[in-house]
Formats: sequence, structure tokens, C-alpha cells
Amino acid sequence: MKAARLLLALAFAGNCLAQDYPDKPIRIIVGPGPDALARVIGQKLTDAWGQPVIVDQRGGGGGTISAEAVARAAPDGYTLLLATGTHTINPSMYKLSYDMAKDFAPVTLLASTPFILAVHPSVPASTVGELIKLAQSKPGALNYGSGGSGTPPHLATELFKTMAGVNIVHVPYKTVAAAITDLVAGQVQVMFTVGPAGLPQIRAGRIRGLAVSTAKRSAFAPELPTVAESGLPGFDVFGWNGVLAPAGTPAPVVAKLHGGMVKALRGADVRERIAGFGFEPVGSTPEEFGEFVRTEIARWAKVMKESGARVD
Repeated sequence: MKAARLLLALAFAGNCLAQDYPDKPIRIIVGPGPDALARVIGQKLTDAWGQPVIVDQRGGGGGTISAEAVARAAPDGYTLLLATGTHTINPSMYKLSYDMAKDFAPVTLLASTPFILAVHPSVPASTVGELIKLAQSKPGALNYGSGGSGTPPHLATELFKTMAGVNIVHVPYKTVAAAITDLVAGQVQVMFTVGPAGLPQIRAGRIRGLAVSTAKRSAFAPELPTVAESGLPGFDVFGWNGVLAPAGTPAPVVAKLHGGMVKALRGADVRERIAGFGFEPVGSTPEEFGEFVRTEIARWAKVMKESGARVD
């Protein structure tokens, strides 16, 4: 009876907390990548709830600083993490002070964006199949750029190399912009570019797009096939933004956050704005997002082990 009363009291307290939540500013901590999506969703929550949502950019440490700050924060719904693919890669690359699978309460996968496999125009390949044959015939002759070791495009290319059985040399840059600049200049020959950064260069003819990384064709580049349909069945990689709270955040608070964010994503104005950033809205349930995070951690650990990729 005592245990039942305690559970009932905790549930009542959680519901009361959710009714009063939020009664002070909410902080969304952003690590690697742009903060645009956090600002759009944050403004919608501010408008709906009457409390400011502050976007706090903490990009150092390849995402470890932002994640650690949220993992150590009070589990009250007032400190959130804008998570990206980098956060699920980091457990395979660094010794972390937190556990990505256990120290966070998933809220929702907000949106996804495809990567585009592109080559410099001098590369004699117009399809994924032709690129694979070229790389197989000249092991180590082609270089690929990325915005840094441990970033999703880096690991996407390592997965591509493993599945295709090719040797293409990694050249990490400090930023995506610097990598694309050298791809346009021909200093590197291959790259999985972030869609919004790569598409203008592709459509200007400065680089050649071969395929998108997602399982399905993208509305942002419908003319491009997928890597999977171009010779590597099962290849499916994409960039994403999702929201995590500290573990132990009351379920009613998580539910309120989830409901507010999904409602915002359904708005035509929000969908139009995030489409301009190259994102497609998702709005998964907390349970779905939690499973997604765990799957991604395991997936990238396997890619790291099989490819031998490391921090340069």
C-alpha cells in the first residue's frame, strides 16, 4: 500500500509540475551545426507558453560540451539539448563523462536532411556505380573532404567505403564551408555535402551531384537518385536535429515539450521556414526517438570498428 501511495503521489506531483510548466525561461543548448531549427521552434514555444526560449550555442568539443552540460543539468525541463548525428557518433570516438543512451530523456526527432554525394567535375564519374569502379581501379587516388573527423558526413563516407569496398582518403577540414571550397577547387575529389550547402554549387555546375544519402529520394533534389538505388542497397544516412532533456525529467513535462514541438512542426509557416534550411519535419514520439538514438549509437560504433576510422 505504501508503494502504491508513493507512486500515486509522484504521479500527482508530476502532473501538477506539467500544469505549471514552464514558469521560467527554457534554455536549448546547441552543440555542433547550425542553431536555426532551435530558434524557429523556440520562438513558437515562446509564443505559445509566454516564457522565453533561449538558444545557447556551445559548439566546442565536437558536441561533447553541449551534451555534458545538459546531462548534468537539473531534470526539470528547463535545459534541453539540440542533438545531432555527431552526438551519437561521439561515444565511439571519445571517453565521455556521460552516457548518451542513459543520461538523457528523449523528446522528439524534429527534422532530417539528406547528404548529397558529390564529385569535382574533373572526376570521370556521373553515377555512383561509375565512382565505385573508378575508386576500385585506383585505390587511394581519390580524396574526400568533410567538415571534421567524427561528423556524420565523415562516417557516412566511411560506411560508403566499407559497403563499396573502396579506398578513398579522408581529408578533414575545420568547417563544411572550407571542405566545399576545396571540393569546388578540385583539392579534394569527393564529398558527402550537407544539402543546403551543396545544392547551389551543384546547380551552378561547380560540382557534380551523384546521389542523395537517404533511403528515399529527397524533395529538395528530386532529380538525384539515392545511393541505395544506385548500387549500394541498404545505404541510408541523413543529418538530423532532435531534442533531449536530462534523464529523470518528469514524463508529463516531456509530454508537454513533445506536444508543443510537434504542434509547431505542423504549422505551414514553420514547415516553409525549415524547408529553406534543407530540413524535412519529422516529429517522432519520445519512445521512437529514444530507440532511434540507441540504434544510431550502435550503428556508428559498428562503422567505426569495421572502417578503422579515427579522430585525425
